[in-house]
Amino acid sequence: MIGFYFELKNLDIKIWIDGGWGVDALLGKQTRFHKDLDIVIQKKDIPAFMRLLKAQEYKEIKLDIAQPHNIVLADDCSHEIDVHVIVLNENGDGMYGPVENGVVFPAASLTGKGKIGNLEVNCISPEYVVKFHSGYELKEKDCKDILAICKKFNLEIPSEYLRLKLSLTKKNCQKFKKSEVNKLPPTRTV
Repeated sequence: MIGFYFELKNLDIKIWIDGGWGVDALLGKQTRFHKDLDIVIQKKDIPAFMRLLKAQEYKEIKLDIAQPHNIVLADDCSHEIDVHVIVLNENGDGMYGPVENGVVFPAASLTGKGKIGNLEVNCISPEYVVKFHSGYELKEKDCKDILAICKKFNLEIPSEYLRLKLSLTKKNCQKFKKSEVNKLPPTRTV
C-alpha cells in the first residue's frame, strides 16, 4: 500500500484514499482487514495510472458493473483497487460520472489528510466520510468506522448511527435498509 502510494506520487499522480483504508488513514492506524483499496483519481491521470497497473499485471475485473468513472482492477494475488474517476471543475469539486447525474466529491471532501504507517496520505475529509456513509444498507463495519471517525474528530453522530450504536452487541451491528434510514429524523448537515 505504501509502496503503491509512493509510486503514484513519483509519477505526479495525486490520489485520495477512500473507503476502509481512508477511514484507517484518518484514524492513523489499521483497524480491520480490507479486501480492496478505494481511491479517487483525476481523469487526466488515468492513462499513466493504467500503464503503471498494467506493468504490475493488474487487470480490469467486475466488467459487468464497470463505468468510465468507476473501474475495479486486481492482480493475481487478489489485490483489488476500486478506482473512482473525477474531473475537477473550476471550484475544485470532483465531478464523478456524467454531469447530469449530479454526483460530486465537493472540494471540501478532498482536503483530508491521514497516515498509513508513517506516510501522510490524501484522503476524504472526516466530515465527508460520515456524509458518504449514509443512504444505503449499513453494515457492521460502516457502523464501527463512523463511530470511530465521529469520536476522533468530535463530529456529531448521525441519527441512523445513534440507533445502530444502541443496538451494538459485542460483534454485531443492526442493519438498516435504505427505506428504514429514510424514516429516521434528519441529521445535522455538515
